[in-house]
Amino acid sequence: MTTPSTPLNLAQQLIRDHLVEGEMTPGSEIALRIDQALLQDVLGTLVMLELEAMGLDRVHTDPSVQYIDHGLVQADHLNAETYLFLKSACERFGVWYSGPGNGISHPVHMEHFGIPGQSIVGCDSHTTAAGSLGMLAIGAGGIEVAMAMAGEPLYLTMPEIWGIRLEGRLPDWVSAKDAVLELLRRHGVAGGKNTIIEYHGPGLAGLSAMDRHVLANMGTEMGATATVFPSDEETRRFLAARGREADWQPLAAEPGCTYDREETLDLSSLEPLIALPSSPDKVVPVHEVAGEPLHQAYIGSSGNPGFRDFAVVAEVVRGRTVADGVSLDINPSSRQVLTTLIREGYLADLVACGARLHQTGCNGCIGMGQAPAVRLNSLRTVPRNFPGRSGTREDSVFLCSPETAAASALAGVITDPRSLDMAYPRIQEPERMVVNRDLFTPPLPLAEARLKPLQKTDNTPALPELAPLSDTLEVPVLLVTGDNISTDDIMPAGQRVMPYWSSVYASAPFTFEAVDPDYARRAEATRELGGHAIVGGHNYGQGSSRENAALVPRYLGLQVVLARSFARIHWQNLICFGALPLTFVDEKDGDRLEQGDSLVIRDLHAQLAAGPELAAEVVGKGTFRLHHGLTPRQRELIAMGGVINHIRCGNPEKLSDMKHR
Repeated sequence: MTTPSTPLNLAQQLIRDHLVEGEMTPGSEIALRIDQALLQDVLGTLVMLELEAMGLDRVHTDPSVQYIDHGLVQADHLNAETYLFLKSACERFGVWYSGPGNGISHPVHMEHFGIPGQSIVGCDSHTTAAGSLGMLAIGAGGIEVAMAMAGEPLYLTMPEIWGIRLEGRLPDWVSAKDAVLELLRRHGVAGGKNTIIEYHGPGLAGLSAMDRHVLANMGTEMGATATVFPSDEETRRFLAARGREADWQPLAAEPGCTYDREETLDLSSLEPLIALPSSPDKVVPVHEVAGEPLHQAYIGSSGNPGFRDFAVVAEVVRGRTVADGVSLDINPSSRQVLTTLIREGYLADLVACGARLHQTGCNGCIGMGQAPAVRLNSLRTVPRNFPGRSGTREDSVFLCSPETAAASALAGVITDPRSLDMAYPRIQEPERMVVNRDLFTPPLPLAEARLKPLQKTDNTPALPELAPLSDTLEVPVLLVTGDNISTDDIMPAGQRVMPYWSSVYASAPFTFEAVDPDYARRAEATRELGGHAIVGGHNYGQGSSRENAALVPRYLGLQVVLARSFARIHWQNLICFGALPLTFVDEKDGDRLEQGDSLVIRDLHAQLAAGPELAAEVVGKGTFRLHHGLTPRQRELIAMGGVINHIRCGNPEKLSDMKHR
């Protein structure tokens, strides 16, 4: 706990400046005032429906920006109609609209709206990328984003602050992606849970704002709540190149501050690294897998979205040709980056070498195009390589830097870029980037916005009513899973499923299909009989913030999830929709449970109020203890059946206040 005289690190300063409830003691609940909100399309639809369910008149976060960047493949009418619905919702609620083709939300938001010192919450786990500008940037479930947009604080557990001191300078052929892969190699996909990673030290001087974006973006892959960088000369240079120097202010840790965790990363000691299929933390040096055959090399996504990340590939391939049988896919991150690549002559080099150019957006990162062939190696600069996320369930996706991907595309096999017969091209972003804010639709004046109806379709139905949990739960264990179940496992992405995400009912049949294809049918059968339970392993619900991974199973009758541990955002999403997340006091008890067991919890709400643990029984196998760790506020949400019920039914004063603020 800090005192008024204690020097504060930067993360603590940002939290202090936005704190509305609680104390900055790690592990306690705090509430933060949120300045900005970020929405992407496939989850923004649910956020807009939640705002409608709340009866909100006008959003309070400024700016709030809705990006169309995920559902860009218009294979039928669904995505096109989603754009129309979202644009009408932006007009109705006072939200900026960034249409298809403007680019990926995270780098585009940095370019146009990021302001050092402000807070932002987004319905995408990689919202953390804005921490590269010195923002307090947090990914959350859509319902929490909707609450923030309605003027409510964001509640979370006060994280530990993990200070990572950067020293040295990146060697030739090593870039920011290799630095974050090294941290994943050291700490794994849950090593940063309930922390804010704060980078500091002399090594920062060699990292541009977009290099920092790579590290801040992929802090999420370690489970971190946020990642924070100081706002310094590099930040000023980034904003000035976009005509926004007036938004800059210097921000840094106070001299003499301390951190809850401390680590040093010597950038000069790094080498090219690569994450093997199918987890971001299965990291080895590239030379250990050099020579393995290659099918695809993919450049882009929010994991490597900077001008440099594309220009360095253009320099590598200039005058050369991509190897026969390899698809080099170029996925520009924003109109600004693409236009500047054209102006500087780099796009011609990429096209001439045989690369394929795709539209600006998330695309292959989320399985919306560029899916690889079954079990053939794909090298990607994206942040995640969970099974099937590429759009091919039996994929073989590696994560690597643009340098490694480019060298491998030329050689036709996985290649250490240090073996190239050329000098390393160190790219500097131009002093002036091409920026056009006119491509955004600004919010309407309130009087005009109130007249705008939502342009809804059959694929944007109202949200389902969710009944509160009974005081006696007697439910079957419908599914038992292993460790590191991701939200991609629970609610699949990709072109086949994502167009249906705006409808809880239409997306329900796909739930858990890769883990247990029969889950949705069996779950549907439990809905009228009291619902069901799921048993998980460690880090249950890792990955994306997609709230439908909690909402849709809840609609299908999910009452309680028992796991060895939860990923932060998914744990909170379950609570927000009235499902109870519990962990085993004795992890060995998890081994006692099997599919088909009957779980009984009596006097549920009294037990929740009595302390952090409760007793449960498995019929025929005895009793065991479970930990809930819910705050009084969260217990109230569970009792009401979730956030929307709490506002609409249990707290009408708050609903009225939201409508008329």
